[in-house]
Amino acid sequence: MSDTPDTRIATLRTLLAADPDRPDDWYDLGLLLKRARRYEEALEAYAEALKRNVERPEEVWLNRAVIHAEALGDPEQAAAELEKAIALNPNYASAWLNLGNLNEDRGAREEARRAYAKARAADPQDAMALMRLAEVTTFKSVDDPMIAGMRQMAAHPSVPAIGRADLNFTLGKVLDALEEYDAAWEAYAAGNAATIEMAKGPYDERAVEKEIDGLIETFGDRGDPAPPSETAPIFILGMFRSGSTLAERILAAHSAVTAGGELEHLPALIGDHLQPYPKAAAGLDALRHAELREAYLAGVRRQKFPLAGLTDKRPDNFLHIGLIKRLFPSAKIVHTVRDPMDNGLSIYFAHLHPSMRYAQRLESIAHWYRHYERLMDHWRGLYGDDILDFSYDALVADPKPQIRRLLDFLDLPFEDACLRPHAVTGVVRTASSWQVREPLYRRSSGRWHNYEQQLAPLREALGRG
Repeated sequence: MSDTPDTRIATLRTLLAADPDRPDDWYDLGLLLKRARRYEEALEAYAEALKRNVERPEEVWLNRAVIHAEALGDPEQAAAELEKAIALNPNYASAWLNLGNLNEDRGAREEARRAYAKARAADPQDAMALMRLAEVTTFKSVDDPMIAGMRQMAAHPSVPAIGRADLNFTLGKVLDALEEYDAAWEAYAAGNAATIEMAKGPYDERAVEKEIDGLIETFGDRGDPAPPSETAPIFILGMFRSGSTLAERILAAHSAVTAGGELEHLPALIGDHLQPYPKAAAGLDALRHAELREAYLAGVRRQKFPLAGLTDKRPDNFLHIGLIKRLFPSAKIVHTVRDPMDNGLSIYFAHLHPSMRYAQRLESIAHWYRHYERLMDHWRGLYGDDILDFSYDALVADPKPQIRRLLDFLDLPFEDACLRPHAVTGVVRTASSWQVREPLYRRSSGRWHNYEQQLAPLREALGRG
């Protein structure tokens, strides 16, 4: 029998059925079920581990909190379980960090700052704790001791690449806000260099070109879509850092819309049912597309979201518009766009996962951008009436007509609340969570001019002279 996650889960269940008083095995079962996205079962396994007096129960409460926060969309329950972890171990830095993240997500800056300060006190050598504390601190001067502390820790030879990346990206953000642009660029460059160290190989231009070719070939026409459904999510997508979070917040202010955030359901569906992708998606009939749609909807129901008016905001879903439209033929696509120079700068300044290998070098950002444009041109050729290019720059220059255009596209009546996306309450779990809580502003439009000299390779690679 092959050693797969399912077989390991089955083996542990057999073992525990015969001898249930094995708390460590209940804990391991919880981990496996979580990775398999069987979240309710994972919570039950963790509960058994706790009932049977597992060692370091605070770790179990933390793992349960992560499921509630990230998979089940229940930040209140996540916070309650983190409090249980902290009650057991007041110096548990990871629990304090996660509690700080939850407070950030809901816009509670001071509560987040206190939690991060506790994490920092619990582990003064933790780069993440210092970075997160700095993220929620307002700096008045480049001479602030915390800035010196970040520089010192980032330069220490014992700090691993992830810590150096964390610290340098935050340093860059702080120095940029203080208008110390040359120093900010140096910090961001160091952060990207550290991220490259963690990547499993360099950015592969040819592989990217083949990936886009494969998508265009597989989804060369409309295919045999699932039967139309009464409702479909609103898919918000585009390049990272192109304004997708702001678009979702504008819609979240509308009485008929529910913000889903960065839902995992489409990538999970592809990973579980359509490998190798996109080849496995070729030639499917309407019945199979309907079955795949049901797999997506099962995830929505698990999170207790309504489908009508639900937004699914994952920027990189631009890769999957062909699949989206075969599962949900009536789906509307909000494609966020932004000046390519500002977009490229913002990607370079974003602390993205090392697997996003295009993001750490200006030339690879430009290469990825050009092929993203090629793919979007293909999707427009197939589904142009159902795709709205929603411009961040036009929005911040003159919000009302752009918001009205967005709502008209979605067949929603205009509501004045959509002009005040910063007033929307609720969880925001993206890198721009603080920016979208401010009133609409224009300072990020044209921001690239602060770094015009450093961005020459990007401008040249984009063919902009």
